[in-house]
Amino acid sequence: MDLKKIHSVYFIGIGGIGMSALARYFVAKDKHVAGYDKTPSEITDTLSQLGIKIHFEDRGEHISRLFLDKAKTLVIYTPAVPKMHGELTYFKSHGYNVLKRSQVLGLITAHTYCIAIAGTHGKTTTTSILGHLLYECNIPLTAFLGGISENYNTNLILKGTKVTVVEADEFDRSFLTLKPDMACITSMDIDHLDIYGEAESLRDSFKAFARGLKPNGKLFIKNGLPLKGITFGIEDHSDYSIQNIKIKNGTYVFDVKTPLTVLENLKFNLPGRHNLSNALIALAMAVEYGCPHQQLVKALASYQGVKRRFTYHIKTENFVFIDDYAHHPEEINAVYQAVREMYPQKKVLAVFQPHLYSRTRDFADDFAKSLAQFDALILLDIYPARELPIEGITSAWLLDKIDLDNKQLVDKKELVSKIHDIHAQILLTIGAGDIGEEVKRIKKELSIAS
Repeated sequence: MDLKKIHSVYFIGIGGIGMSALARYFVAKDKHVAGYDKTPSEITDTLSQLGIKIHFEDRGEHISRLFLDKAKTLVIYTPAVPKMHGELTYFKSHGYNVLKRSQVLGLITAHTYCIAIAGTHGKTTTTSILGHLLYECNIPLTAFLGGISENYNTNLILKGTKVTVVEADEFDRSFLTLKPDMACITSMDIDHLDIYGEAESLRDSFKAFARGLKPNGKLFIKNGLPLKGITFGIEDHSDYSIQNIKIKNGTYVFDVKTPLTVLENLKFNLPGRHNLSNALIALAMAVEYGCPHQQLVKALASYQGVKRRFTYHIKTENFVFIDDYAHHPEEINAVYQAVREMYPQKKVLAVFQPHLYSRTRDFADDFAKSLAQFDALILLDIYPARELPIEGITSAWLLDKIDLDNKQLVDKKELVSKIHDIHAQILLTIGAGDIGEEVKRIKKELSIAS
């Protein structure tokens, strides 16, 4: 498909973080853009401010006549949309150009220098760090982010088209549509068993992604993963490794050993060893692309993070409120390590909303272990997303598995009062569902109370 011949782009599920970045991209390319989403959100509000018309009912009469010219209209949908969605069914049955988001990313990146970030954890942070590094080094790039960058207040960095930086999403094997010039794999922990069925199928998918690199492409691998490539790691003998780590006033200060030299006294402001690893791989890819070392050192120090990735909402001497997107046991472990490193003697309350019935079922014992590390736990009901309930899989069932005295299952209506009752010094909200929508209310009421 020649995207230059497309005049109108219609999105089904436009409020998703990846879909909304594509919507912004096509607006910047002067296309007519509109779409459907299930519910209004902060993202749909910001898209509406760009002039994008969005509706929230699955009814064809809401679709403008601009989008009824089959030859000049592209319809993009997210796999999270049900297969029997009315608008999706209509467009497919009437011969429109209908593509998944991942397929469109494949088209956009095909004629650029494509850098793809893959892995079950760390994609969004790594992509946003790399996008920031290249931007600060004046590389003409487009970066599609899976979160809102704190530096740019958007999920699309647009400074040219020579280089495209994208998240390579393993869900639904979406990343196999990409043919990158440079790629990395940050992790291969087991996830998405509702799609893959078993761990080996997920690993095979990552191997297939690695084989999809263009000839002479460069693949970066976290040290220890069962693939060959340029390795990266922390305090080890990888090709790129972080050494001499210190923490000064809440900032990491460290050296980076590259295959050719040592970069000294780098600074990075995000807490947690997992974020150090993300910073290292982004730095390594920028070095291999050819960015000047001193510009990279300066750019890394100015990186501010991604919203809902260890985002501080209240930070005082007596109380800290952090929100994070963590929704897998390994991600929860990483967040716990970061909190403990920064606040070793403080009482930490975690508020967790499980995401998906299938993920809760498949990793129940691992969730129980990761959540039992906190001093206190509030568990919310499971956020279903695209799924129907699974008999017997509930938050109450998960709560019973968690070996922790101070734990309770709470309705969102009672959340703030229950938080008050626990008197924790550190509050952490975690999850990939609509818990993020609760953050403003929690922050407002806790700020008033304090």
